[in-house]
Amino acid sequence: MCGIIGIVSQTKVNQALYDGLTVLQHRGQDAAGIVTSDVDGRFFLRKANGLVKDVFHTRHMLKLEGNMGIGHVRYPTAGCSTSAEAQPFYVNSPYGIALAHNGNLTNTKQLKDELFQSDRRHLNTNSDSEVLLNVLANELQKTTRLKPSADDIFNAVKAVHRRCKGAYAAVAMIAGVGLVAFRDPYGIRPVVVGKRETETGTDYIVASESVAIDSLDYELMRDITPGECVFVDMEGGFHSQQCAENPVLSPCIFEYVYFARPDSIIDGISVHKSRMRMGATLAQKIKRDYADLKIDVVMPIPDTSRSAAVQLSDELGIVYREGFIKNRYIGRTFIMPGQTQRKKSVRQKLNPIGFEFEGKNVLLVDDSIVRGTTSQQIVQMARDAGANKVYFASAAPPVRYPNVYGIDMPSAEEFVAHERDVEQIRQELGADWLIYQELDDLELAVNKHKDVDRFDMSCFNAEYITGDVDEEYLEYIDSLRNDGTKKESEKTSSVIELHNDN
Repeated sequence: MCGIIGIVSQTKVNQALYDGLTVLQHRGQDAAGIVTSDVDGRFFLRKANGLVKDVFHTRHMLKLEGNMGIGHVRYPTAGCSTSAEAQPFYVNSPYGIALAHNGNLTNTKQLKDELFQSDRRHLNTNSDSEVLLNVLANELQKTTRLKPSADDIFNAVKAVHRRCKGAYAAVAMIAGVGLVAFRDPYGIRPVVVGKRETETGTDYIVASESVAIDSLDYELMRDITPGECVFVDMEGGFHSQQCAENPVLSPCIFEYVYFARPDSIIDGISVHKSRMRMGATLAQKIKRDYADLKIDVVMPIPDTSRSAAVQLSDELGIVYREGFIKNRYIGRTFIMPGQTQRKKSVRQKLNPIGFEFEGKNVLLVDDSIVRGTTSQQIVQMARDAGANKVYFASAAPPVRYPNVYGIDMPSAEEFVAHERDVEQIRQELGADWLIYQELDDLELAVNKHKDVDRFDMSCFNAEYITGDVDEEYLEYIDSLRNDGTKKESEKTSSVIELHNDN
């Protein structure tokens, strides 16, 4: 999962891009990058591993000149996490193009072969984002104009849609031409567009989530629709066109469960409200199936489960308490690259308030359970703090299958729900009771007003909406994502980084 942003303004954009990436930091903590462009078409790039605040210092910001730019925060989906794979990526032919991407292409291997054998383009990393950039560049190469028109750009994106499979929300910048943003025909990954009227004209912004637009004092226009391309030229002219043949809105439901900030609106749906409804439907299940459960207090696992836990507490008429204090200087454990680091970070991230647990039957609420490592430790922390009984509720169903569209869920064998029923998972976590959300209830909670055609819920039901994911591909992804492979990648990465520092 990554975060993208792009701005075309009447004034310098470096600070706004930095601020926007800071707001999107929850979407990726592995690397960050910004590239800007001035009126002469020169690009200025800074990217490196680390958080936004650590990658960009004053000396870097001063060099990011120009009124147009794009930015990216990254966490690794499959493969290593070296700084060479930090985004945005850049090619100098044709025109000079920089691109940042959120998602995952499912036909990367095929595209790499095509780019080398047919398109004669060179790839320098293992990133599918570089593949996407080169496919776009190759299609733009087909225009005979010295400067591509809006129609040339739309035709290139149409070709990208025909060639690229999987999930991609992308923002690109063409030197001396303008800003381009497009979304795959299924709209799996989110991207929105906004504007701001100034005395000298209109500024435009695209970003992964609406919260970035709000924080920079832009007006949210709308989501970029599945298959659509938006182009803002250097003069501030706004152009858009549907570039896919059969677009179907199918966003990833895990955005609403975990990834997105609660103050974001994705495809017209409030993330906060959807999580509140998850809590309400979970409460209904508890009333129906666990009526004899004696619960003294409801507690969230901060932060993403808070909306659901508050509503669940209200529906059950049981007191709500904050039982864990979160260290906000520790990253999100779900998106940390190695299991050893995840285990170490849980105790550093959360600390219980002892008297809230002592002698009580506690219902802990989390957004989801993936590996179970975090949940297992939290249950034990609650017991150590004096809880009489520890019940655990997940606002999402069991995660049993890998996500191939840009979420770095691990090898299937590393899921706590892999080949286990609910009772076996409960025993593994050490909880006294374990309650999962039903998949139909989750979908209803998010899509209450039927705004979405369908959701990608593949991590829950193994139904991959792009229709091109088979066992061979899943085995390939599995080989890249298991923790053994990641440990080897981390070793290689540390050697490479040390060499570069010298």
